[in-house]
Amino acid sequence: MASHSESIIREPLITGKDITYAKITNDVLRPVENMPGRAWWIGFSIAFLGASLWVFAVSWTFWYGIGEWGLDKTIGWSWDITGFVWWVGIGHAGTLISAILLLFRQNWRNSINRSAEAMTIFAVICAATYVVSHMGRPWLAYWPLPLPNQFGSLWVNFNSPLVWDVFAISTYFSVSLVFWYTGLLPDLATIRDRATGLRRKIYSICSFGWTGSVKTWQRFETVCLILAGISTPLVLSVHTIVSMDFATSLEPGWHTTIFPPYFVAGAIFSGFAMVQTLLLVTRKVLGLENYITMFHIEAMNKIILLTGSIVGVAYLTEFFIAWYSGGEYEQYTFLNRFIGPQWWAGCMMYGCNVLMTQLMWFKKVRTNIPIAWVLSIVVNIGMWFERYVIIQISLQRDFLPSSWSVFHPTWVDVSVFIGSIGLFFTMFLLFIRVFPSIAMAEVKLILKSSSEQAKKKLLLQGHLDKEQVEFYKESITVFDSVEMADYKDI
Repeated sequence: MASHSESIIREPLITGKDITYAKITNDVLRPVENMPGRAWWIGFSIAFLGASLWVFAVSWTFWYGIGEWGLDKTIGWSWDITGFVWWVGIGHAGTLISAILLLFRQNWRNSINRSAEAMTIFAVICAATYVVSHMGRPWLAYWPLPLPNQFGSLWVNFNSPLVWDVFAISTYFSVSLVFWYTGLLPDLATIRDRATGLRRKIYSICSFGWTGSVKTWQRFETVCLILAGISTPLVLSVHTIVSMDFATSLEPGWHTTIFPPYFVAGAIFSGFAMVQTLLLVTRKVLGLENYITMFHIEAMNKIILLTGSIVGVAYLTEFFIAWYSGGEYEQYTFLNRFIGPQWWAGCMMYGCNVLMTQLMWFKKVRTNIPIAWVLSIVVNIGMWFERYVIIQISLQRDFLPSSWSVFHPTWVDVSVFIGSIGLFFTMFLLFIRVFPSIAMAEVKLILKSSSEQAKKKLLLQGHLDKEQVEFYKESITVFDSVEMADYKDI
């Protein structure tokens, strides 16, 4: 089906010589079937230390209470809710890549959707840990859920956006988990057929008896399309509801109707940046340059540029609304971001998210792997500061000067946040050791239409004129996995 819509001068989605179905399987499963290398162990050791710090800091919080954080009567939310919104936003890119790009039949998603989906699961788990920690009594975390009548008249306030969060995020997590695992089934069956002993039994159970019959594939594709259709509105709804935690309040800087689309664009922005951060390292460490190509990297950078520009327009719209409203409290809130005691946080927010992102207008920047990797990290730093500025700086200067305060994080605040990053990378590194990081079955579908071999065959058969050949050769000069010497005779 891909060959009907594939342009014969489009950059290849799979590069390299003599790529076969068997080679794809061997390349993708090499990290799963073999012992991990030194780079993986170094990364895992650092991540595990971070996860251990998280366990210690959260345990300290549970033992002594959230008074160990730097909160006070004015700033009751700060690093905790900042981390929560940041992690939920990062989790958006996985579903966007998997669901929306699948519905639009974008084949370039096939090499990156698996890692993006896994990133979604782990990011939502990290976000949930903040909510449970902030409850103070985590053993009562089930109270926001609808409870049977045997519990008495204990019902949540369904008018509260905080309750909507529970339903939105739990639904998002459940659907994303099912979507991710459903896509894994063909690949798990492949590992099962290659494994022996206990590993074969484990993967046999995990693959749910996958046979690879025509009927099985038909049902698989139908279920994936249904899950994609369900997941697509969730991408918009989840962070829209998260934004309503703030937008439905009367706090200056929060009470604004631009928050829902603003938060959704920012979530996709930060999510794609995190996917880029992970994939650029993964493709190098695991030797997957032939499957995660420069075309994928540049496409991701274009989406980061687009969503970053939308976020920049939202920033300008916020200032315009504050000025046009004529409300002195609203106007001072935005002025405080530049002249307040934590003006540097506002500068980090605007500098990282708007100014640095605009560098991606240049193709040399979009196709430079070290620069793209650094910019992806800069984006996530800026998006963390965005949530920090919106939440903390808005709270520190509200209606009453007598209640003004400045937040100072404690070592527990810092440890919980750094530890959550360690927890995230620990889960991701374990994932690429147990499951294939690329969807082999989906990559194989485009081998005969979108690979460098297929493109070169079309060139040699004379399907293009000289100008088109030169255009194609120039377009792939940025690929770090293409041997340009092979094209000298074409």
